[in-house]
Amino acid sequence: MDTVYEAGTLPVAAGDRETKLLASRLLVYGFLTIDEVGEDGAARRLRPSEAVRAGRERPWRLSRASRGVSLSVPIPARDGFLFEMA
Repeated sequence: MDTVYEAGTLPVAAGDRETKLLASRLLVYGFLTIDEVGEDGAARRLRPSEAVRAGRERPWRLSRASRGVSLSVPIPARDGFLFEMA
């Protein structure tokens, strides 16, 4: 993910199953966008459901998500459930 954020994009070989699996998970959480690169070089943006089921026929290009993504997940405290009330 650091490489994608620093370089802007990262090509992924068609047969790189492990990277594709990880990238599809990051796509679901909104950290990346995935474009499937066709034989003619044209890119097609994949939806999360497509990325999870994608095969090894075509290479991908990973990019940083265009919308702002917060890397911290807030933990709500409700009625002292997670934190003791002082």
